Amino acid sequence: MSKKVELLSPAGTLEKLKIAFDFGADAVYGGVSHFSLRIRSGKEFSMEEFKEGIEYAHARGKKVYATINGFPFNSQLSLLKKHIIAMGKLKPDAFIVATPGVLKLCHDLVPDIPLHLSTQANVMNVLDAAIYHDMGATRIITAREISLKDLVAIKSELPDLELEVFVHGSMCFAYSGRCLVSTLQSGRVPNRGSCANDCRFEYEMYAANPETGTLFRLEEDEGVGTYIMNAKDLNLASHMKEILDSGVVDSVKIEGRTKTAYYAATTAKAYRMAIDDYYAGEFHCQKYQYELHSLQNRGYTDAYLVSRPFERHDTQSLDFSMQLGTHQVSGVVNANGTHFLCKFKTEPDDELEVVFPLGSEVAIVDNEIGSTYEKDGRFYMKFKKIATEKGKIYDAIHSGNTNEIVLPTSFPPFTFFRIPSTPEMGTNPKS
Repeated sequence: MSKKVELLSPAGTLEKLKIAFDFGADAVYGGVSHFSLRIRSGKEFSMEEFKEGIEYAHARGKKVYATINGFPFNSQLSLLKKHIIAMGKLKPDAFIVATPGVLKLCHDLVPDIPLHLSTQANVMNVLDAAIYHDMGATRIITAREISLKDLVAIKSELPDLELEVFVHGSMCFAYSGRCLVSTLQSGRVPNRGSCANDCRFEYEMYAANPETGTLFRLEEDEGVGTYIMNAKDLNLASHMKEILDSGVVDSVKIEGRTKTAYYAATTAKAYRMAIDDYYAGEFHCQKYQYELHSLQNRGYTDAYLVSRPFERHDTQSLDFSMQLGTHQVSGVVNANGTHFLCKFKTEPDDELEVVFPLGSEVAIVDNEIGSTYEKDGRFYMKFKKIATEKGKIYDAIHSGNTNEIVLPTSFPPFTFFRIPSTPEMGTNPKS
């Protein structure tokens, strides 16, 4: 593979789409309506906004892949056909689909749109990859349980088929997302976009004797935990060199359409650094992990791409569902780059680390509003006073305050400010 690998980020909203591009993504994926496997993010995108997102991307030489990867019922097929035609008119760079029937339907209705096969199709080998390639798939988003060796084998047999792999984000405890736990407990069907994340719950364990009708509650040892289905989050940043050295991966994908704007920015920036450093002949794992560990997570694992599933016994977080990362977002710059929007309690003289897109420049200033400065290779800002455009002064500002706060200098739009997390912020793993 001679071309540079693509960095593919999630886009749950128009704002997140723009942020992902600003922070380094080459392409994004997202969808509209319940035919996408993330109903919530699908509802947050209107057709008009998705069209605007595609135009925004194309004006910058970027790509947008439209998700039509749900599993439709017979009663929905007429509506699905209309949706495919409507989405095709927006001219996305590809459709992401999950079933052979939808793959054929898209090919018949909008033959000019490239087709990417979703990870939900569970492709693990050359035989399945070849069948879907023959059916018109130009790219396979491989199963998350696949190994790098198997990717090499597929590429050697099908050199014209693009291969995409997940490198970061939430992991399903079931095989490639084929889960029915949410359906059983709440009637929400994961493979139709409405997973309730039941695997993230804490469960009580019981032993029953059917002969006597006796039921015993099992007590777990301290520290063992009962989050028995809670998979850790995928994090392959430290293995990007191995992945790219293989020469067979065309796109590396980040999960998380329903996650925060800060998540979209930070993951794009971290993996952008890793990819660019690789092609520059250098690699600094600690730099990428510093960014990724600032995010909320369930504990990290490098999962199965470089290790077989049976070799791994540390891919679950049994004693907590979610924990804060090393940092807390305190604020974000508005879309104009002129004002601070509070996300966490902020006071004058708080040292706020600045997170902005790679290649951006911010002036070093020291004025009556505040100061900006560099320290230990990172960029920081301090407010001397917290003031609104109309001159109102605050001793402190909290996340519920929607007033725009004057900055000491302009920043790139959607620049984030963060501070180190502390126990007082709620880093209790079970929070």
